[in-house]
Amino acid sequence: MKASKLTYMNPLREKEAAVEEKPIINFRVNEERCIQCGECAADCPAGVITMDGNPKFNEDGGCFRCQHCLAVCPTGAVSILGKNPDDSQALAGSFPSPSQMTALIKGRRSVRRYKDEDVATGLIDELLNIACHAPTGVNAQGILFTVVKERKVMNALRLDVMERLGRIKDSGELPEGFVGQYMGWAVKVWREEGRDIIFRGAPHLLITSAPNDSPCPTQDNIIALTTFQMIAHAHGLGTVWDGLFMMVLSLCAELTGRLGIPDQHLIGYAMAFGWPAVEYQRTVQRAPALVNVVR
Repeated sequence: MKASKLTYMNPLREKEAAVEEKPIINFRVNEERCIQCGECAADCPAGVITMDGNPKFNEDGGCFRCQHCLAVCPTGAVSILGKNPDDSQALAGSFPSPSQMTALIKGRRSVRRYKDEDVATGLIDELLNIACHAPTGVNAQGILFTVVKERKVMNALRLDVMERLGRIKDSGELPEGFVGQYMGWAVKVWREEGRDIIFRGAPHLLITSAPNDSPCPTQDNIIALTTFQMIAHAHGLGTVWDGLFMMVLSLCAELTGRLGIPDQHLIGYAMAFGWPAVEYQRTVQRAPALVNVVR
């Protein structure tokens, strides 16, 4: 079957710019609300806020754009980067209980059976906008989320990948060892059974990448994808870390361009996701943890 000519361009691809403009910090203090507690200055990791009656901002300092000052102010008096503190979600009483968080962590499963239906675009956007709050080194905030939002695009990608792998297998160019064995198996079951073990039939795919020159792109990528995974499962979605597709990328590097991932980006990992066609009833039982205590 011939693959569709659809292009897998990422709708959230970063805009290219020759020179990044210096961000406008726009630090403001509402004097009617400010109680001069000094929390914003004490918690500023860059040390660019001082107390002189009301908080003062050092315009020559290196603000990290972390918004700690906005988040820590007890009265919502501090604004930065043009953000209105009243638009932020209040944290008191909003965190999940320890037992709820435990259930989410221990109850999460790698899902390999999915319903043949799209996740609403609005929900995908919501999850990505939550996942971008994941911590990044030096608050670089450089994570690019490359996402397949539609099943028809995912199906085109699926066919394209299997055709590429088939050609590599038929030409005898699959590498020896683990990768070659798995990719050969993927082609075999696709041709003989029509079964997709690369994406597990998932209707969506998410790939994280970050600029090579960012402080710690490897760690940032994995943290962002883990954050997406947890909020996705909290909404009832299923995910699976797609190591087989990472193998595909190692054999078909040209796919990254088709997906719209910039050449200067380091790819972190891929995750397939969608509404699960399986419902797990209880946590598994692991432990004890492997622990090395430093004395």
